[in-house]
Amino acid sequence: MKRAKKFLNRLSTIRLLLLTIAGFVNAFGITVFLSPVKLYDSGISGTSMLLSQITPDRFSLSFFLLTINIPLFIFGCKKQGKLFTLYSLYAVAMYSLGAWLITDVLPIDVSFVSPLAGNDLLLCALFGGIISGIGSGMTIRFGGAIDGVDVMSVIFSKRLGVTVGTFIMAYNVILYIIAGLIMDSWILPLYSIVTYGAGLKMIDFIVEGVDRSKAAMIITTKPDEICSELTATFECGITIIPVKGGYSGDNKTMIYFIVNRFQISKMRDIVHDVDSGAFITITEVADVFKANIDK
Repeated sequence: MKRAKKFLNRLSTIRLLLLTIAGFVNAFGITVFLSPVKLYDSGISGTSMLLSQITPDRFSLSFFLLTINIPLFIFGCKKQGKLFTLYSLYAVAMYSLGAWLITDVLPIDVSFVSPLAGNDLLLCALFGGIISGIGSGMTIRFGGAIDGVDVMSVIFSKRLGVTVGTFIMAYNVILYIIAGLIMDSWILPLYSIVTYGAGLKMIDFIVEGVDRSKAAMIITTKPDEICSELTATFECGITIIPVKGGYSGDNKTMIYFIVNRFQISKMRDIVHDVDSGAFITITEVADVFKANIDK
């Protein structure tokens, strides 16, 4: 009883609200742009769209979204955690509810062409991918996943000896090939690849942000002078790590420093003015979190 209460206390009302919005956004992109012209989303969402097209009308998109995704998320609960599973199931439920409202309740005709893009396959592919990508990205950003293939990729990719990204791509390639064979046309599956690409870019944008921070690693023999200049210029913290040259055996210092893309040039000039022999590498970081030390 106490464990259940503690688990419920961890649920965030704000996250549930945002996941509701994410599910409805995803449903809007799929039902308004993709389904009417028989384009396909990726993963289980795309599989559900294909199945809803080749089965009787009583088996709707919402039906397949729930019946396929729910078992997959429950199966992956042990691997991903209860909170992630609950958030994901909630997002899928909102996605399914949104799809049902748009196709069966609201006065919007999405049975033949897109009410916003008509029969233009390129517009439907791009905007369907972008909008559904926003919904998927929001779901990931706020602690869940809206597609069961993500869970499958985490569980089975290591067993198959492939990366998560490779597993998901392979799944989608197989899905689009099957769709082309069933529909006896390769035009729609090829446009669906455009949808997939647009969705991936939008997910990256939502999850990682448009202006990703940069991590600078500076190897130097003058750490005190460099740190003093960087701190005075950028007014931010710096991490210092003792290191040793693998070839020379000399003792040096590595300075770990987070900057944005507009600060890189100035940071480089400061470092090389102090130590012309300093070695600098720049890598991207998706997120920067600051620990809360307030009691």
